[in-house]
Amino acid sequence: MQENTGETDKAHITVLLQEAVEGLNIKPEGLYIDGTFGRGGHSRLILEKLGENGRLIGIDRDPQAAATAEKLKDDKRFEFYHQNFASILPLLEQKNLVGKIDGILLDLGVSSPQLDQADRGFSFMKDGPLDMRMDTSQGMSAADWLAVAEVDEIKKVIKEYGEEKFATRIARGIVEYRQTEAILTTAQLARIVDAACPVKDKFKHPATRTFQAIRIFINDELGELKNILNVVTTILAKSGRLSLISFHSLEDRMVKRFIRKKSTGDQFPKDLPILANDLNIELKKMGKAIKASPEEVKCNPRSRSAVLRVAERL
Repeated sequence: MQENTGETDKAHITVLLQEAVEGLNIKPEGLYIDGTFGRGGHSRLILEKLGENGRLIGIDRDPQAAATAEKLKDDKRFEFYHQNFASILPLLEQKNLVGKIDGILLDLGVSSPQLDQADRGFSFMKDGPLDMRMDTSQGMSAADWLAVAEVDEIKKVIKEYGEEKFATRIARGIVEYRQTEAILTTAQLARIVDAACPVKDKFKHPATRTFQAIRIFINDELGELKNILNVVTTILAKSGRLSLISFHSLEDRMVKRFIRKKSTGDQFPKDLPILANDLNIELKKMGKAIKASPEEVKCNPRSRSAVLRVAERL
């Protein structure tokens, strides 16, 4: 999800709520996974569509999401696991549910509540500790990493994950600054980036791409996405659906290429006589990519970069 660019705080609004859940083609007695439970918006709508024998597994590595999931503990159709969605396969193997999932929904990136809480360190709009971890109980914080990373490593992260043209200047500015003072807050990092950028975008804060890049790196977001895509066709049942919302061009590119590859199958020379069954086609792309409507973007500006893609297991 894109960085907040100045909107006032508001209650969390689930992006592409109806469209993402409709993409799952819910069967009342089906078994579904919400791999990014967040504040439960998608999960609640899925539960509304499930019958009494339907089941929903919620997953999220954010401790606050786990606390929110507690509110649904009385619904016998729902169970929650505090873990990363990319590690879902061992859980399903343990429960003998591999190949039996009727749909999995993923809403990538950070949620509005995460951005709006200064103590999470995701946003430059509010001063707070420079953390950026989705799961605050483990791993290295952004501040810890910036305290030891070399210029080349910082540059690579900001350039690759943030697509920032001033990555070299920013990386050098960070290393130079920390020689006299530790970088511990979001405000400090925002000022460093601002000072390092010789040209400003009038529509975007100079620190937007840098904060996004460091967050993606700290949480290994692209690696986790790759891991879950690698097992999607294994865990889905026949006709099971993948409904996935991405907010970053790198994420969407990965998802688009994955669906294309799985829906066209193995590639052979054009003149080789190959039967359709030999192509190993595993998915069917369901329609075109879906973006938030102008009305949704107006109500929730953070939805403007959201892209929903849906595919069905063959």
